[in-house]
Amino acid sequence: MKRTPRSSPQSTKPQRTVSIIGTGSYVPERILSNADLSKIVETDDEWITSRTGIKQRRIAADDEFTSDMGAKAARAAMEQAGISGDEIDLILVATATPDMVFPATACFIQTKIGARKAACLDISAACAGFLFAVEIAQQFIMSHTYDTVLVIGAEKLSSITDWTNRNTCVLFGDGAGAAILRHRGGGTHGLISTHIASDGNYADILWMPGGGCKTPITRENADDHLQTIKMSGKEVYKQAVNSMLDAAKIALDKAGLTIDDIACVIPHQANIRIIEAIAGRLKISVDKFFVNLDCYGNTSAAAVAIALDQANRSGRIKVGDYVLMVVFGGGLTWAGSVIEW
Repeated sequence: MKRTPRSSPQSTKPQRTVSIIGTGSYVPERILSNADLSKIVETDDEWITSRTGIKQRRIAADDEFTSDMGAKAARAAMEQAGISGDEIDLILVATATPDMVFPATACFIQTKIGARKAACLDISAACAGFLFAVEIAQQFIMSHTYDTVLVIGAEKLSSITDWTNRNTCVLFGDGAGAAILRHRGGGTHGLISTHIASDGNYADILWMPGGGCKTPITRENADDHLQTIKMSGKEVYKQAVNSMLDAAKIALDKAGLTIDDIACVIPHQANIRIIEAIAGRLKISVDKFFVNLDCYGNTSAAAVAIALDQANRSGRIKVGDYVLMVVFGGGLTWAGSVIEW
């Protein structure tokens, strides 16, 4: 029997519901397989697949940037939602690989999709960025500040990957996903609950130490790969499992639901072992999870956004389904969100 989520606290303004009315995604044409990687570093398909579940990843062209991929995903979401650029009030772009330090990548995307009236900003929460941005979008809509918000997760991780380090270069890929959020009446619940969290005490287990004002890239350190992703794999695994599990449980509790009510879990697409561990702790089958990391690897803020679009367009999630999304990234940052589709 389908449960009815608990009501939200009463507001002084008319209560608004926030729905995802369109999704879109884009991945580059170039496929980099595990066999291709074995020609770059000492590795092979069996080593990568057994440890990560990844078989291939997409790599953007040299002249293809985060804003290009984000704009393509945005156009697909706009087309599905049936809206024009002029109807978008706010653009939020979650990314760890902006086109440049400033202006925001969201501003470049604004121009490319013709969203002339939109305010624009980027969100930096690493792999958890898309759900952080979804929660920010929901707050803007529920506060009656905006009606229509475009949320994008987009990454060109190939630009900050150390291709000499086999422990990290096998993990990452490029791509973008997008969602249109809007107030929509008619009794739909839309976004039901979200939990976001952070812990800066573990910042140094998943980070890019160089490139900021603290450690600028200079002629003297240019060969030290400081402007690439650094990761302590075992510690990240432990923190990811515990944090994502915590986020899932809190989001479900806020929604007044249990894991048995969920039709589909869309997790961060980082490592199949993490997903299997979470499924085991939740006491559900991995079959309940939507997984595409074998094709795309870890695309950071884009990962859950791409997966959401593919689950939507493939019919994996249907109207009325309860969907749980859960993510984890550097910062550390993590989040869980429950939606009635």
